[in-house]
Amino acid sequence: MNRLFRLSAANLALAFVGASVAALALFAAALWYAWSHTIGSGREAVLASDADRMAAIYQRDGMDVLRHAIDLDVGRRYGEHAHVIVLLADAAHRPVAGNLPRWPDGVQDADGFQHADIAIDGRPVSTVVIVRHLAGGYRLLVGRDVRRFETLEDTFLFGLLGAAALLSVVGIGGGFLMRRSLLAQVQSINQATHEIVQGNLSHRLPARAGADELDALVDTVNRMLDQIENLVEGVRNVSNSIAHDLRTPLSELRSRLEELAVTRPAPERTWAEIDGAIADVDRVIGIFNALLRMAELDTGVRRAGFVDVDAAHVATEAAEFYQPVAELRGMTLRCEAYGPLPVRGDPLLLAQALGNLIDNAIKYGPEQGSIRVSALRARDGSIALSVADTGRGIPDEEKPRVPERFYRGDASRGTPGVGLGLSLVASVAKLHGGRLELADNEPGLKATIVLPG
Repeated sequence: MNRLFRLSAANLALAFVGASVAALALFAAALWYAWSHTIGSGREAVLASDADRMAAIYQRDGMDVLRHAIDLDVGRRYGEHAHVIVLLADAAHRPVAGNLPRWPDGVQDADGFQHADIAIDGRPVSTVVIVRHLAGGYRLLVGRDVRRFETLEDTFLFGLLGAAALLSVVGIGGGFLMRRSLLAQVQSINQATHEIVQGNLSHRLPARAGADELDALVDTVNRMLDQIENLVEGVRNVSNSIAHDLRTPLSELRSRLEELAVTRPAPERTWAEIDGAIADVDRVIGIFNALLRMAELDTGVRRAGFVDVDAAHVATEAAEFYQPVAELRGMTLRCEAYGPLPVRGDPLLLAQALGNLIDNAIKYGPEQGSIRVSALRARDGSIALSVADTGRGIPDEEKPRVPERFYRGDASRGTPGVGLGLSLVASVAKLHGGRLELADNEPGLKATIVLPG
């Protein structure tokens, strides 16, 4: 029973055929009712008109004129239209005029319309008659043969059955053809999926040059597979980077402790080595803290704490916080904040992201260089928080990669860090519905957090 309700090409074809035949039957039933009602009403109206006309002739002109009119009427119409029946009978039901040899057995002697089978030329004919009582005890019977439209009705019925049969054949045949086509495509998709399940993440579902629903689904799945491959590759790279970046501080930590255990140096040196070991542990903790912060950002949990924030105020406070650090390196740090710039976000995360950009500018910028922090509204209505320096900048070929986790360019090989600063900034921008843009400052780098206004 459950198979009947499964969504498949065959079941869809059967449902289509059933619905089409049902719609055709409803249409035919309504048409048949309208036909029968219209023809029946018209036939009775004609019979009533003929009976009224003959009764008026009898009342006005008498029996002889009515008999002559009936003979003319039957003689004029009977030979050409055998469906016309007229009978004028006396009180004993003996024929006076008309085309019936006697009063029909199936017709009652009562005024009004009746349906009766009347023998004409020895064969029963289904008729509709009207009976009128005239003065002097006479009875007038006027009727019509209802077989007149049987041929048309039979043609309509055969046409209806033929249309239903054609719908069934075309629908079922088309359904099975569609099922074969879908099964062929699904089979190719299954084969491609099997390759992917086996570990070949670069394999993709076969795409055609069409634009039907299945092609759209294949395109969506392929784009999803691209994203999955990128994520898996990113996880692999992150794992390798974590292993590489953790190995250095852990190796240094082990070396320090091993040297202390073997050499047993003086207390001053021992305390110095302990301080170095603590620094190595702090580096490891810093890596894990950064990863945990980015994981929290990726889940979007922090959106629940969003409040109305003035981005210009955040930029001003971040610049003031790093002002002493810049002065120690002889660098000029100035802030240009054109506010208020209201946004919906997390002020702490925005401050951390701007702080990372300013810290990078101080770390990689030249002594006596300059740093400019700006907050303004762009022409498209978005809010731009920028940090521009006069350092070495980042080559164009590296700009798309520097926001990746643990990626470190050639210019940053000799400086402390693990390559998570710009990744954290990009995650904060994404959490707020924005993006991180990197551009040349000529000289130096201009990093901009673009937020929706």
